[in-house]
Amino acid sequence: MSDARPGVRLRQAVLVAAELEPLATALQSALGLTEPFRDPGVGEFGLANVVFALGDCFIEIVSPMRPDTPAGRYLSRHGGDGGYMAIFDLQDLAAARERAAALGVRVVWQIDLPDISGTHLHPADMRGAIVSIDGSTPYGSWRWGGPQWTGRVGPPGAGRLAAITIAVADPETVAACWGEVLGVEVSEEQGPLLRLDGGEVRFQSAAAESEQGLVEIAVETPAELPGGAPVLQLGGVRLRRVGSAQL
Repeated sequence: MSDARPGVRLRQAVLVAAELEPLATALQSALGLTEPFRDPGVGEFGLANVVFALGDCFIEIVSPMRPDTPAGRYLSRHGGDGGYMAIFDLQDLAAARERAAALGVRVVWQIDLPDISGTHLHPADMRGAIVSIDGSTPYGSWRWGGPQWTGRVGPPGAGRLAAITIAVADPETVAACWGEVLGVEVSEEQGPLLRLDGGEVRFQSAAAESEQGLVEIAVETPAELPGGAPVLQLGGVRLRRVGSAQL
């Protein structure tokens, strides 16, 4: 990954579920994860959540607590659970915000705290998923992961969030948009993909709306998936286990 973009990391992948607890239990068991952090702050969006640490990366599940939420509308539109959001940690967030504005990408939520800044970009403009461009201070901390990560770099466990796959009708165009915002060149070696610091974002073609979105999360874990299978379907996405040398 010599052409990976330093200072741009995939820190958190987010699933949306109609029922939070059953999926949380299944995901925790499948990946051998520790107890999650539950963030009361997501109540602002009408959601409940769990956030699981995977090394110094995170997998979150959100679930609507009332019907009039974007997450609830997503579930209705896509007919069930699925991939929902990708959150990136950028050392130069200000430049990324400027690039998004120059492209006319709308901001649906923004916050600036002493230890982290977040910017949710409109999914109709970015396409494929909600994209959040965030900046941690110090870089590598992660308030969204819970108290032990707030304002300091927490103790990373084993594993990492290795890649996500975004399925859209026009993967080349969407990859170019994501790459422009993140400041990452699009690689065409294996179809359009973005090589980040320690991870990747891949794009594939999908015609039907029900097939579009964040469709796969690749994880590096010390334990095998249940039954030793390389891929597991869970929460409307594919979970794919990879080794440290596979990306």
